[in-house]
Amino acid sequence: MGTKTLFILSILIAFSPLRSSSQDCGISIYWGQNGFEGTLLQACQSGLYKFVNIAFLNNFGCGTTPSMDLAGHCTPSSGNCRGLISEIQACQSLGIKVLIALGGANGRYGICSVDDAKQVATYIYETFLSGTSSTGPLGPVALDGVDFDIEYPSSTLHWDDLARALASYRTPEKKVYLAAAPQCPIPDRNLDAAIKTGLFDFVWVQFYNNPPCDYRSGVSGLVAAWDQWSALLPEGNQLFLGLPAAPGAGAGYAEPEVIANQVLPVIRTSANYGGVMLWSRYYDTGFSTVIKPAVCSNTLHLKDLLISMVK
Repeated sequence: MGTKTLFILSILIAFSPLRSSSQDCGISIYWGQNGFEGTLLQACQSGLYKFVNIAFLNNFGCGTTPSMDLAGHCTPSSGNCRGLISEIQACQSLGIKVLIALGGANGRYGICSVDDAKQVATYIYETFLSGTSSTGPLGPVALDGVDFDIEYPSSTLHWDDLARALASYRTPEKKVYLAAAPQCPIPDRNLDAAIKTGLFDFVWVQFYNNPPCDYRSGVSGLVAAWDQWSALLPEGNQLFLGLPAAPGAGAGYAEPEVIANQVLPVIRTSANYGGVMLWSRYYDTGFSTVIKPAVCSNTLHLKDLLISMVK
């Protein structure tokens, strides 16, 4: 093969968008809001998910006594949710990151000041992340991080302060992952300042329930909204395509075949692409099975082909 051809091939390899299936990407799922969705362990053992958000810690901050709701699974306030400890550990042993999800559509939560943010962060770390809590609703668990699903808070302020306070617990030995689930219209009214801190490892934007930026605007509209978020995120943050896993899970539903064949091949080329987030495990009766082969699809085929030609 001639020198000119080799030079051209080297340029193509260097500048082609390459994304390996071995990267830290995958499907994120919310679990905990329907007692008929199966156990946490079953969700993890399905082999479908890379991230599981236990939903929700939905009462906290501004003087509110912290409490969580795991509708239909167990009653955290009674202490009968501690059976989840072994399930969480089993999920983590499979390489799945398990996060505690804050907020949701119901509950009483908000952050009223910088000091309040620090106090809430201390509670979250000691209760859900440290592995040493004797009184927490889940027992002495050591979850991997915290998800901000902040939808109807009592205050839209100080979520950036909470992110900073939680990030202060990161050490070389303990990585506290932070995730955010903003609505797709930009800027998100609750999490814009928090996301701009750059502290979030994962941003799974809810590309549903918002006509201008969900599938009701077609594939082109959905991709255009993705591109806006991709350009917005600070460096190092992974962007996820948040979707409803069934028509009843949220407005703007798209069939999984459309996502797998028309959307993911386009957005996977984004440098900050991380995967797909689904609401929720209860609704996911086949959606993730269809899209999973395309979520982290190995797109190194061009590079491999070129290298084989050189050889």
